[in-house]
Amino acid sequence: MTQSSTARDGDARERLLARLLDAFGADLPAPDVSLREIAARTGTSHALLRYHFGSLPGVLAAMLKAQRSRDNEALVEAAQQGTFDDLVVAIWRAYTRPEQLSRVRGFFHVVGLAAYNPEHFREFIDSLDDLTKMLASLAEREGLDADEALAVATVTTAAMRGLLLQEVLTPMAHPEDVVALILRVKHLNRPDVPAHRGQA
Repeated sequence: MTQSSTARDGDARERLLARLLDAFGADLPAPDVSLREIAARTGTSHALLRYHFGSLPGVLAAMLKAQRSRDNEALVEAAQQGTFDDLVVAIWRAYTRPEQLSRVRGFFHVVGLAAYNPEHFREFIDSLDDLTKMLASLAEREGLDADEALAVATVTTAAMRGLLLQEVLTPMAHPEDVVALILRVKHLNRPDVPAHRGQA
């Protein structure tokens, strides 16, 4: 049976994405570089990058989705034995390491572009619920009903992303114990749950 052209294109795209990830590691190309520069670093052609990803934002979105998927594999392992609070701490620490700064900036750059043209970034947008789903699952495991767990997880994820954006724009402008501040969202509605250590 002959492999369809769609399947071949998909395989070629994945191979090209793997080369991008190998070339840039945990970083992202800066928004002001050209596809030609990325192609030169990756050992491919800008025409292939344009064919498979459409544009530089398309390259960034695909790389971000793949990088975040890798991150989530490690976070899921941590969540298996940990608590909701443990996962929040792990997520915050993972994305506030100095070596993550270029990727975090790239994340907000792509989010801004997606806000103007969501249909061109649908796959990336759909992947943004991954952390919320993991947190909601842990919240349910700790006794919240499904709707409450999802609400708490949604607000917690939004709080982390908002404070992360603040960290990018105005470093050190946040309170000292950011994790305690984030977790307060959960504990405000759960007076029977002990507050995170360090929370006022």
